[in-house]
Amino acid sequence: MAKYQSYLYHVAYSVLRSSKDAEDVTQEALLKIYASLPQYQHQGFKTWITRITVNKAIDYKRSLERKREQLTDEPELLFPVNPTHTVEEEVLHNHRRQRIRECLDDMPHNYRDVVVAFYIEDKSYQEIAIEQGVTLKTVESKLYRAKQWIRKHWKEEEWG
Repeated sequence: MAKYQSYLYHVAYSVLRSSKDAEDVTQEALLKIYASLPQYQHQGFKTWITRITVNKAIDYKRSLERKREQLTDEPELLFPVNPTHTVEEEVLHNHRRQRIRECLDDMPHNYRDVVVAFYIEDKSYQEIAIEQGVTLKTVESKLYRAKQWIRKHWKEEEWG
């Protein structure tokens, strides 16, 4: 372990580009290597441990990307769901969430960005302006136009 820990850390870091994540993956890889020693076939030890570490790092990176996708692909999940809902209410709620997602997908990109940032991510006009590199007035205008677009394109009876 002492002999290869630094080497394995650098292998993990080359995949992940994060020192904290590389440390975690190095520890997982060392545990996996130790547990897998009985299966080792005495052919290129350094290659074998490198392959285990690279695979652990790739798996870790994929899991991070899946978590990120889940957070960004379903912004309506940021809203808490009341656990006392009946099955019917839950079905209606899920249908409404699906409609919101579809409508947000239909919304022009520049409007969708400010609507999601302001209403779902609960960011201030100032935060949005800084993130998008625009003036405060531009954020106000985009939100105003987004509201107009919503009034024109979303029918109230769809949200019943």
